[in-house]
Amino acid sequence: MNIGTAAKRSGVPAKTIRYYEGVGLIPSAGRTAAGYRVYSDSDVETLRFIHRARTLGFSVREVSALLALWHDRGRASADVRALALDHVAGIDARIAELQAMRRTLMALVDRCAGDDRPDCPILDGLATGDCCHGKGVH
Repeated sequence: MNIGTAAKRSGVPAKTIRYYEGVGLIPSAGRTAAGYRVYSDSDVETLRFIHRARTLGFSVREVSALLALWHDRGRASADVRALALDHVAGIDARIAELQAMRRTLMALVDRCAGDDRPDCPILDGLATGDCCHGKGVH
């Protein structure tokens, strides 16, 4: 099948499929005599796997490791679990950072009168950096 059909069947845009080939997540596609890429059902299955993993926030590097484990029938599920738990730890860290950003921003919003006067603690805090020191916000 051509790249357009593979894109439709996998849910991955053609441009992204070419990117995945370029970074080595999927092997380079076969080519027709005219030079068009040709994909198999197996390629579409791999693209769906990658798409699902990326939807869960796995990085390209992590997806590469997951693909290697997926293709290794002798793998230990403990290896897959460890990779997933590392990813969950990263998600938890990002959640904590977002919560810190939210607390900081809400503290600035609470200090802002939100009226017709030009005084604005939000802009002042951003200008001086007072909003962000020691708050996990950079």
